Amino acid sequence: MLPKIKILLIITVALWGFISAYQNLANWNGTIKAVLSTTSMTTFDDGESSFQATSNPIIIWMGAVFILVSKLTTGIMCSIGALRMWRAQAIDIASFESAKQIALAGCAISMFMLYGGFVVVAEGWFELWRSESMRGPVLESAFRYAGMIAFIAIFVASKDELENVAK
Repeated sequence: MLPKIKILLIITVALWGFISAYQNLANWNGTIKAVLSTTSMTTFDDGESSFQATSNPIIIWMGAVFILVSKLTTGIMCSIGALRMWRAQAIDIASFESAKQIALAGCAISMFMLYGGFVVVAEGWFELWRSESMRGPVLESAFRYAGMIAFIAIFVASKDELENVAK
């Protein structure tokens, strides 16, 4: 039973990656504006006068593309991982354990994007924590997503030794 739950959880991470990437693409102007608001530091007092504030379109596009590509890669890798896990569960425990690796890599990519991109870069470098309008919807959401995906990754990575995976 646990292997099937692990597969379902990996599918939810894949869906998160695909759905949120779709939303970023469908509202690309909003994605660019959100990254611009972060990098220009205009959502809080005196932010735009800080030395690290920038409206450089290359930086803004790099940030938006980083977010989009990370989410798409998460969706693809977790989908492939879930499929491999599904197929391997009928073979043996060792095959199932091995099949988890690409799914876990997909989870790691999303955690890197959410923590590295949102917490380290947006919150740390661009001081997004000072923004009343962005703190909740952006930083708290990124933290929540990263935490849930990390929890799922830890659960999925746990060994399946106690039951026959093929059942």
